[in-house]
Amino acid sequence: MKNISKYKVEYGILIPLIIFFVISIVTIYSAETILPSSVGNVFLKQIAWYIIGFGVAYFIMYIGIDYLLKYAWVLYIIGVISLILLLFIGTPINDSKCWFTIGNIATIQPSEFMKVFLILILARIINEFNEGIKKTSLKDEFYLLVKVTVIVLIPSILTFLQPDTGIVIIYLFIAMAMLLISGIRYRWFFIIVGIALVTGSIFLGLYFFKSEMFINLFGTNFFYRIDRLLDWQNGDGMQLGNALSAIGSAGLFGFGINNTPIYFPEAHTDFIFSIYASNFGLIGAISLIGLLILFDFKIINIGLKSEVNKYKYIIAGIIGMILYQQIQSIGMNIGLLPITGITLPFISYGGSSLISYMIIAGMLFSLSNKTIRYWNSRK
Repeated sequence: MKNISKYKVEYGILIPLIIFFVISIVTIYSAETILPSSVGNVFLKQIAWYIIGFGVAYFIMYIGIDYLLKYAWVLYIIGVISLILLLFIGTPINDSKCWFTIGNIATIQPSEFMKVFLILILARIINEFNEGIKKTSLKDEFYLLVKVTVIVLIPSILTFLQPDTGIVIIYLFIAMAMLLISGIRYRWFFIIVGIALVTGSIFLGLYFFKSEMFINLFGTNFFYRIDRLLDWQNGDGMQLGNALSAIGSAGLFGFGINNTPIYFPEAHTDFIFSIYASNFGLIGAISLIGLLILFDFKIINIGLKSEVNKYKYIIAGIIGMILYQQIQSIGMNIGLLPITGITLPFISYGGSSLISYMIIAGMLFSLSNKTIRYWNSRK
């Protein structure tokens, strides 16, 4: 049997990460030309976060995915406690308490790490359910859904209160993606969709026809958050309008680095794709989307080759999270989806976001190693 190193790096993941690193740094550097003077040298900070991130990815590969699964409950509880503490001692930024501030050095956004913890705990719960029961009944599946709902609902409520609606939606996509391959009967998904449609209809009915009652129940702040989400199709906001102008005027090859023609807020985070597309044009945008698709297919391929169910659940959660963020981030940049403050994974500026995704990269390296060792043991 061929001797395979325990810590062999999967180049199908590593090479895209290196390309993402270059794209991220160049685009953030270009974005600095339109950022306020108070926001400076973010590309240097992103370089530092990437260096730390690659170290974190290797460390996660070194300790292995099973170690993380072993302490999934501990990580989940730490995540929940951090979200609770945010509500009391979090630093308000743009009317949101999403971050802990470490002096003038950095900010930490616990909800970004909660996404990873949620994948781990749900993978463990679903795996224990399938291993513990040989033939599942509707009653057993119902209890699993209740358990998953509670696990997801706790951080969702705490994150919603910050407020951060975008990441709450990511939590839901993670859970749905993992439940889809959990083996439960598909009739449950029709029931869930039905309940969601009825609840959504009542919710929107109150919003449109009983606005005073809506405000009394949910508060003025939440009313305006919903108003912002539903008003995106008008395309009359300065942020979206300017982003569309920057993209639309870029042509095939763009304006080049440091030549973004117009200002719009959050250019280095939520609207990083608009900066990239304005700098590198249609050809550059298509190339980036193509790279993202190849990266996603590589992740799916790791899951398809795995013979261990708990690893498949993890891959499902990862791809559900990444795919949603990619579609939502690019979609809101080009006016196809509401603006929800979702960053583009591995490209947008942000220490917590990047480190959380480098943890995911380390998990993928570990899963790839296990898959390679399994198939080589069969030869």
